[in-house]
Amino acid sequence: MELVARKADLVRELQFFQQIVERKNTIPILANVLIEADGDSLTLLATDLEVALRSKCEASVTKSGSVTLPAKKLYEVVRALPESDVRLATEKSGQVVSVSAERFESHMPTLPREDFPSLPESGGGTVHTIKGSTLREMVAKTQFAITGEDTRYYLNGALFVLRPDSMTFVATDGHRLALVNAEREGGAKGGDEVKAILPRKTLSELSRLLSDGDIDVQYERGENHLFFQIGPRLLISRMIDGQFPAFEKVIPKSNDKRIEFEKDRLTSAVRRVAILSNERSRAVKLVLDKDKVEVTSSSPEFGDAREPLPVDYTGPALTICFNAQYVLDFLNVVESDVIALELKDEVSQAVLKPVGAEGYDYTYVIMPMRV
Repeated sequence: MELVARKADLVRELQFFQQIVERKNTIPILANVLIEADGDSLTLLATDLEVALRSKCEASVTKSGSVTLPAKKLYEVVRALPESDVRLATEKSGQVVSVSAERFESHMPTLPREDFPSLPESGGGTVHTIKGSTLREMVAKTQFAITGEDTRYYLNGALFVLRPDSMTFVATDGHRLALVNAEREGGAKGGDEVKAILPRKTLSELSRLLSDGDIDVQYERGENHLFFQIGPRLLISRMIDGQFPAFEKVIPKSNDKRIEFEKDRLTSAVRRVAILSNERSRAVKLVLDKDKVEVTSSSPEFGDAREPLPVDYTGPALTICFNAQYVLDFLNVVESDVIALELKDEVSQAVLKPVGAEGYDYTYVIMPMRV
């Protein structure tokens, strides 16, 4: 194999693989990126057996071939090169690849191409077109609520429901639930819905791949894998096999008390007050009274803090306690200037929602703490 490519093109593509490859694993080939050169382009591929990414990059190929190279070190070397063309060429019967630019030259060992795992191919399923910006926003509004508990593997991802005219993302860790519904532009009425549980890592990669501009995504559901074609890049993800909880039953229907907050003022108050909260529980209290909500915290080690917020509230006095980080997670991804808190009492699930949001319906259910 021998080729020349622009440094900027190689760096741009290689950076997308850095979170996919595993630095420490029992299968050495999974730390490598597979490079296949042919014609006027090269194809890059990496996987951790749960998530895989394939991308293309323009190149001047003088000798076709394929090799695998350490993904992280290759990225670091190419990124450090001068702004010029980069030459990759195999040596010693393909066991070593030289990476050079201008006066710089390096040699990197390869692993056998035959050891690289084969990956499922798309095709055969129905291909759905999804607006990239909508998908990116829905992922951002739900992925933080995914659990990190491996024992409940079916919660280690977000449920994705695709319908002809709308789509839904929902994630929960048992203490809070994030649910977002959005319309699909140009979608037709009727038809079946397609469900899949996307692993946490898949959502992270989607966010990364969708960060540049707005591009349509071609989505296909296979038997055990999901395929997201995003421009020249194809993200392949294994589905989580399991039954997602009946989340509709968690959303309270009888929360009769509603308070609206200026988002920025509530965010600042919770962030400041939480500094003196118990470091383990991160508990902050909302003390509701006539036309006022006081955000408070206290801990034996650090003391206490409080900050009153003026609100329009005429209901009964009530105190409810939340994990401050759970509240901030929601506030950090909401764009609207006003958010609403709906609650019933001190012990029942509360709901946070953006006020005046257009294009999507966002519901955040949060369990109060008992302290």
